[in-house]
Amino acid sequence: MTSAQQLRLPETVLSAMWSALPSVAERTVAGVVAEVPSYADAFSGRMGRTIGKAVQQALEGFLKEATDPHPGQGASSIGPALDGAYTLGRGEARSGRSTDVLLAAYRVGARIAWRDLSAIAVSHGLAGDALALFAELVFAYIDQLSAFSVSGHADELALTGLARQRNREQLASQLLNKAEAEHLIMAAERADWSPPHTLTAVALPVSQERGVVGMLDPRTLRAADDSHDPAGNAVAILLVPDAGGPGRSRLFESLAGRCAVIGPTRPWMDVASSVHRVMRAVELNLAAQMTVDTDDCLTDLVLRADPDALDDLRAKVLAPLADLRPTAKDKLIETLRAWLLHHGRRDDVAATLFVHPQTVRYRIGQLRELYGDKLEDPTTVLQLTLALGAAPTG
Repeated sequence: MTSAQQLRLPETVLSAMWSALPSVAERTVAGVVAEVPSYADAFSGRMGRTIGKAVQQALEGFLKEATDPHPGQGASSIGPALDGAYTLGRGEARSGRSTDVLLAAYRVGARIAWRDLSAIAVSHGLAGDALALFAELVFAYIDQLSAFSVSGHADELALTGLARQRNREQLASQLLNKAEAEHLIMAAERADWSPPHTLTAVALPVSQERGVVGMLDPRTLRAADDSHDPAGNAVAILLVPDAGGPGRSRLFESLAGRCAVIGPTRPWMDVASSVHRVMRAVELNLAAQMTVDTDDCLTDLVLRADPDALDDLRAKVLAPLADLRPTAKDKLIETLRAWLLHHGRRDDVAATLFVHPQTVRYRIGQLRELYGDKLEDPTTVLQLTLALGAAPTG
């Protein structure tokens, strides 16, 4: 701030300014309310008293600073005003107003205060060079106050944001651990989190998370986890509110072009089952190239729930083919799978395999020779269907 030693205001001017200070403060507050819509309801209750006090302190601090005859002691004269500006910034952050709104209020306040104070100076015949220096001091002082308020605003956001983030991580952890309902409700209150009707788990690479979160419901939780896909890449688990029904298509749009897995929609307290399913899909590498809905992969998920058991079942039901050459064995397995899926309709099997129906007839004849009457046994047919319904796990 420009040295106050250079400004010498006559005692009559100073006296008039001090006398007018309360009314100047009132007009400043009224001007901010009128010109900055976000402050229309702010000057009531505790916050209103804090703002009014900050305006009064600011004007008093300025007059003391601008007329302090002792060099090097200016900081002590405006200390309370700067503290008030810092406190104001923190309060504004808690009230949800941005720094843009806060700085707009400062600009309006500075204009009104300067208009009133300069009118007093001019009415008492203050010289032009002194008036110019006075203006310089006013706006330098406002810059100081603004900087302290912005700093307070940032500190409050950092403090409350960190606490909220920590509480939401704890809430997500309790959801995954299936905590009791009363504990989940208390955790949601601590996290300042309004529970949705449902939550849907989404797994995606950590590298793609930032581009997605901004498009999702602000209540989306992130599960603190060290999950990885089969390639060793870190995976983020998001719990997205109310993404069922019509919301599911919007969720797909948000995840377009990403290797994400979308789990089933569950009541918010039961989201752990959705997380379990998406992680199982990740383990099976079902979303290696695109966004996948686990609702479309239920067969794979069921059949591959126990990979060792599936391998054993495959070995058991394919034992009649064990002595064949690998090429012949693969062709018969492929034919048997298509025959089961198409319920023995030869033309459909041929179309699926891109072979002639006579080729299908020949291969089915080979299979009947190898399996005998077992191909007519419902239990064997069921076992073959299960064994061949998913890709080999080994």
